Amino acid sequence: MKVVLLAGGFGSRISEESQFKPKPMIEIGGMPILWHIMKEYAYYGHTEFIICAGYKQEYIKEWFANYFIHNSDVTFDYRNGKNEMTVHHSNLEPWKVTVVDTGYNTMTGGRIKRVQKYVGDEPFLMTYGDGVCDVEIDKLVAFHKSHGKLATLTAVKMAQDKGILDISGDNAVRSFREKNASDGSPINAGYMVLEPKVFDLLDGDNCVFEKTALVELAKHGQLMSYIHEGFWQCMDNIREKMMLEKMLAEDKAPWKRWERDVPNIEARKITGNI
Repeated sequence: MKVVLLAGGFGSRISEESQFKPKPMIEIGGMPILWHIMKEYAYYGHTEFIICAGYKQEYIKEWFANYFIHNSDVTFDYRNGKNEMTVHHSNLEPWKVTVVDTGYNTMTGGRIKRVQKYVGDEPFLMTYGDGVCDVEIDKLVAFHKSHGKLATLTAVKMAQDKGILDISGDNAVRSFREKNASDGSPINAGYMVLEPKVFDLLDGDNCVFEKTALVELAKHGQLMSYIHEGFWQCMDNIREKMMLEKMLAEDKAPWKRWERDVPNIEARKITGNI
């Protein structure tokens, strides 16, 4: 399955860093949180990504354009008027990444609609570019296939400012609404599986996925929840970024299932990468 990643918002609640780069490109452990999310999916064999970019979309394109050379040992030979580059070793993931400019002010539903031609007529995975988790993607996909509905979202119970789900006994989502301060109900954590018919519920750049498509799907009994009782954490502010940084530095990051050295926090303070 292809993986659609929403990465076009302004990230105003973490403006200390998002004024310079898109929120999904803010680094934890020396790599963008978007990269961490992609590593999660790749761990389960999903390696084709479609990134819905918007705000500072050129930053995302340039980062991936330079990813090869930044993760390779190279020799530049300028002797005798030449300009030759030799790659000796590369530490790259076997990914296919399509970065799509989905508009500066486009809403979530509009961004998803704009990448329809890249997704094609097949089920796809979708999540937000600012939250990591230890959801077992293969079990999520198996659950989606088992119920035959149009959409599955991952639900977690946390006190967060996300969309509230009213879930019935068979895990069907009966309604979807925005969170109130007093709520303690399951919330929408992203990590969705969607059938291509969901595109029919999206119309125009002003379409908010959570307020249109998810509401309609729930109303017609076509939205199911995959209950996740493990780790999930979004990165909405500097405090949450620092928490994720600390977990990585202490090798206590539940979402990290791959091998890669993470520089410690003190080293990043010295280099300014924190």
